[in-house]
Amino acid sequence: MFHERPPQQYQRLTGDGTRRSVWTALLPRRRRTALRFGLSASLLALDLVAIFAVGFAVDAAYHAYIGDGTWLPPTYSMNLQTAAFVSMIVVLTNLARGEYGIERCLSRTPHLQSRATLWLMAWAIALLVGFATKTTQDFSRVASVVFFLAGLPVTILVRAAMVALVRRSSTSTSPSASRVHLVGYEEDVASFYANNDVEALGLRIVGTSYLRRADAASASGETLLAEDLDLAVSVVRFLRPDDVFVLVPWTEAADIERCIDAFLRVPAALHLRPGAMMDRFPDLQVARVGRLSGINIGRRPLSVGEILLKRAFDVTLAGIGLLLLAPLFVALGVLIKLDSPGPVFFRQRRYGFNQEAFGVFKFRSMKAAPDAPFRQASRNDDRITRVGALLRRTNLDELPQLLNVIRGDMSLVGPRPHALAHDRSFERRIALYARRHNVKPGITGWAQVNGFRGETLSDAAMEARVQADLHYIDNWSLWLDITILFRTIASPRAYRNAF
Repeated sequence: MFHERPPQQYQRLTGDGTRRSVWTALLPRRRRTALRFGLSASLLALDLVAIFAVGFAVDAAYHAYIGDGTWLPPTYSMNLQTAAFVSMIVVLTNLARGEYGIERCLSRTPHLQSRATLWLMAWAIALLVGFATKTTQDFSRVASVVFFLAGLPVTILVRAAMVALVRRSSTSTSPSASRVHLVGYEEDVASFYANNDVEALGLRIVGTSYLRRADAASASGETLLAEDLDLAVSVVRFLRPDDVFVLVPWTEAADIERCIDAFLRVPAALHLRPGAMMDRFPDLQVARVGRLSGINIGRRPLSVGEILLKRAFDVTLAGIGLLLLAPLFVALGVLIKLDSPGPVFFRQRRYGFNQEAFGVFKFRSMKAAPDAPFRQASRNDDRITRVGALLRRTNLDELPQLLNVIRGDMSLVGPRPHALAHDRSFERRIALYARRHNVKPGITGWAQVNGFRGETLSDAAMEARVQADLHYIDNWSLWLDITILFRTIASPRAYRNAF
């Protein structure tokens, strides 16, 4: 049956039934589509103008202070051409990814990281094109560097402004809001309203059709459901919503099949109920592997392209680091030998990618005891040498792991590898602990720069560290790696609990 008296939440959203609220509820679909298209076009234009404006400002300043003394750059300026090219790459990529769609702006995806990654990619393409066309000598190095450094925060701020604008304008009473009709059993509709803030969702609930409960095995039950669905379809045809949500639980497959058959006949998008599974995995997608289709709840931690990009980044920086730090390695090796007997390097078996064991290199910071059982280092540990205490406080004992990076055992950034005994123990007690091994371990990581390091005296302490590692895996980007490396050196939190 059709719900003629809207629930209290709907009454609060649509007002007291004045002519204005009725007109808003029955706003023609073409006009709503035009409004949504106009908002998306405005977001695109804002992106384009902002990036080009930064390029124009930088080029104007360059010509005023370094060039011919005028604030008006020539129209053929190579710097302006760079600005146009970079802005075109950013806009076209965002268009292809649907970044200007209202739903995308309302999503919970990390906009900052994707924005920074896109900016780096656009400049990499621009440099590659300049190299291929042998035009790099025509560009001003100063103007290009300033444009790159100034454009990054501007693009991030513009994206933040876009998201704020869309979220502010996409309320349940805005003309561009999607008009939704709900269909389901009374308890399921009540649960939907109890678990969702309709106003925050940016939807307008224009109607609700209740299905009556009956014994599905009896003929009368099937007849009752058929009558309710016929009435619901008629109501949907009259109200002409944009979307129909079927709130029938997934366990009642036969009833869902009947609802699908009924509402595929109306010109509205059809959705099955949002449930606990969708709440846990907000980015569910229907994916096809070969000819097999399924609901994708999690992708590989890194795509093939991301793996190659991360590996190239690791090998380049690790190689440069080993060359520059060679004198420091020699000096630290001499100090370690003079301080206490034993080898310079300490090697311990730890789990890496896919739980494959490898030997991790470290500068020896404890008294040599090769046959002693494993025991985690603690504050004021009498096994730590004088030089070792300095190495551990400054993280210098981790530098030999650059060799592990070159060998491919580790990455510069990733979840820190733990001793085998630790891994076996915590894997049984902490959910998703083993998921840390879905990527290569790192010399530093998101957990370390947030102060989660040192002795783990409780499961809660290790669980906080694991959650930080999983956050890194789920939100990886090259920019995030760069941020973590910088914070490893500059942030005081990266040295917290180091002993």
